[in-house]
Amino acid sequence: MGFMDRAAQTVFLSELVAGMGLTLRYMFRSKVTINYPYEKGPLSPRFRGEHVLRRYPNGEERCIACKLCEAVCPAQAITIEAEPREDGSRRTTRYDIDMVKCIYCGFCQEACPVDAIVEGPNFEFATETREELLYDKDKLLANGDRWEIEIAANLSAEAPYR
Repeated sequence: MGFMDRAAQTVFLSELVAGMGLTLRYMFRSKVTINYPYEKGPLSPRFRGEHVLRRYPNGEERCIACKLCEAVCPAQAITIEAEPREDGSRRTTRYDIDMVKCIYCGFCQEACPVDAIVEGPNFEFATETREELLYDKDKLLANGDRWEIEIAANLSAEAPYR
């Protein structure tokens, strides 16, 4: 009887009809895909994207050159040089991140006592050359200025869990 059933299915193309029925059923349902460049999906407040250096509301950079992020980075992607200012505070003169080496673990963000280095919500930073992924202090501060509103909202949403 098994041979006769297989022969009947082959002759009457029942698998093909079942597949076409499934196609027709899904053809008239609402689509679940998004039109990516124009529509963005939701991101978690803990999403770890492009790095940024933040500033205080008065415009002064937050980094106090404690070098904890450099020490904790498992990929050794962060390089910091610092010197004291006239008022006695330490500030960075050089803050470089090699984004090619970075593994986006978030340890630098967790180690920072003043929330100066943060992994922001930007995931669209593709480049054509490797040199464009070597971030210096100016580029990191510019990223921070561009994404500050979203970063502040994400950090306040995450605050109860830190």
